Amino acid sequence: MKSNEIIERFKEIGFKEYEAKIFLVLLKGLPLSASEIAKEAGLIRTSIYDSLKTFVEKGYCNEIETASILKYRIIDPQVIVDKVEKEFNELNTKKISSLKNTFQDAAELTGYGKNEDPAKEDNIELIRGFNKHRVVKYTELVKNAKKQILGMNRLRGIVTDELQSSASELIKNGGAVKYIYKISLDFKIKKDGKLLPAKKEDLVRICREFESLGEEVRLTDKNIPNAAIFDEETVYINVTSTNPNAKNKQSDIIIKRSDFVENMREIFSYYWNNSISIDEYESQNRKED
Repeated sequence: MKSNEIIERFKEIGFKEYEAKIFLVLLKGLPLSASEIAKEAGLIRTSIYDSLKTFVEKGYCNEIETASILKYRIIDPQVIVDKVEKEFNELNTKKISSLKNTFQDAAELTGYGKNEDPAKEDNIELIRGFNKHRVVKYTELVKNAKKQILGMNRLRGIVTDELQSSASELIKNGGAVKYIYKISLDFKIKKDGKLLPAKKEDLVRICREFESLGEEVRLTDKNIPNAAIFDEETVYINVTSTNPNAKNKQSDIIIKRSDFVENMREIFSYYWNNSISIDEYESQNRKED
């Protein structure tokens, strides 16, 4: 690789071009004077003193006093990498903190959320695509629930052994969480770092774990929607596209219309009343075996 390519890469990670040239000279590993460094780097001697002073202060190189002049010798490059990585992390942490504080202070200054008219609030919200903000929106609904969550769900993807109830605070405060799970093995279990196809006993174990966390659980073989009803006020529905060419395979719909919420509660009640307990499901499996 050519030196000019290395210099460009130094610039990409935040160093100035003259700093990169100084690094290339110092990385030969020899103790050199400022004049020697400037000559080899093709820089004016008086222009590198500040950079060398900064390098010494940051611990990138050592300043060696001789009988007549100061010399500079680079330290272990890996130590420099560790130092710069730490600087990057601290800078990013400060930027992220500043980002959050700035938006929070700006929202407080402008009165965001305080001047809204409930009558004018959008009662249908659509979120497309697979991104963390979809998950955040659902988590907010769970977190803000005060009395009850009624859910219908089909386990998909990967399920680990570290199961937790996202509505633990609601349950702790006396709220009710009732979920109907589709009898399906369309998911994988992660055990000891391996992904294994789910078995019937895995579905039972997972549902019993949910029960131990405070949920009321029922099972059904019906093709239930992936939906949840929060406090008789809000309906959340997740829709997965069956079109393999669809750009956005995941879409969430959040509806705050009383008539629709009531309809969804009736649908939930129908499925709940026609579902079975975990014990009944296990009993059926024993008879089939």
